[in-house]
Amino acid sequence: MPKRILFVFTSVNKTLTGAQTGWYLPEAAHPYYVLSPKYDIDFAAPNGPNPPVDESSVQNFKDDVKFLEDATVKQKLANAKKLSEVSAADYDAIFYVGGHGPVLDLASDPVNIKIASDFFRAGKVTSAVCHGPAALVGATDANGNSIFKGRKATSFSDLEEEQVGKVKDIPFLVETRIKELGGLYEKAKEPWGAHVVRDGNLITGQNPASAHGIGEAIDQALSA
Repeated sequence: MPKRILFVFTSVNKTLTGAQTGWYLPEAAHPYYVLSPKYDIDFAAPNGPNPPVDESSVQNFKDDVKFLEDATVKQKLANAKKLSEVSAADYDAIFYVGGHGPVLDLASDPVNIKIASDFFRAGKVTSAVCHGPAALVGATDANGNSIFKGRKATSFSDLEEEQVGKVKDIPFLVETRIKELGGLYEKAKEPWGAHVVRDGNLITGQNPASAHGIGEAIDQALSA
């Protein structure tokens, strides 16, 4: 039996300023194609089927449009589970796809916070890329502490957020929040550089350039 991975997507399609948003195409496509040959992958989102893709990511990453055209992926997106129907017991790993959306819904969703906490407490791979780590800011370990407290992690950096002009689109900056929670935040030497961090079963990636690498890190963790 192949191990099973749950990919979690945002259900939000507008930021605080009303700009279009959603999940970020390469941050799903790159890890999916690293992992799908070896693992069973299910998709989920707070509202279930057809989570909205960030249209700017489709424009900026034309090589990844094949993901949206992939018949298997189309079926998985159309049949994405509601997070309320998901149990950590059924999976070996959880992975949160980025895009600004997770900062707006997954970060504060009590159903998601419980699922993320369940995965982490069970010692299962708990992973996220770019803005995806926002989905983990409410998750806690067995002692009730943030899963970031005292652990190394990364996410989309505050500088990168400023460079894309999106600070006002989201309720908090992910780097700042990880630090506030006691996380040992790391990032690439230069903005937009690839950076993946593993600390035990917590695996995080900084930005779109880190999406392929986080797929490899998840594979390594599940193959160990």
